[in-house]
Amino acid sequence: MTSKEIRSNVEKALEEIRPFLKSDGGDISLVAIEDDKRVKVQLQGACVGCSVNQMTLKSGVEMTIKKYAPQIEEVINIE
Repeated sequence: MTSKEIRSNVEKALEEIRPFLKSDGGDISLVAIEDDKRVKVQLQGACVGCSVNQMTLKSGVEMTIKKYAPQIEEVINIE
């Protein structure tokens, strides 16, 4: 899979997750994909400073991204 395809798949994953975040007053944006295996995202709105955002990131965002792009090893939220 090319870097372009990986980016496209990560974007699709974020689109799937975005409605859930928006329903809680938050959002997410893709910041970068490093070495085609590390995704950097930025949680926004109500997600910033939320006490469960690490859980959301790992169980929701990372799981969904890996479903679309299995080669992704890690998803990191940058503040």
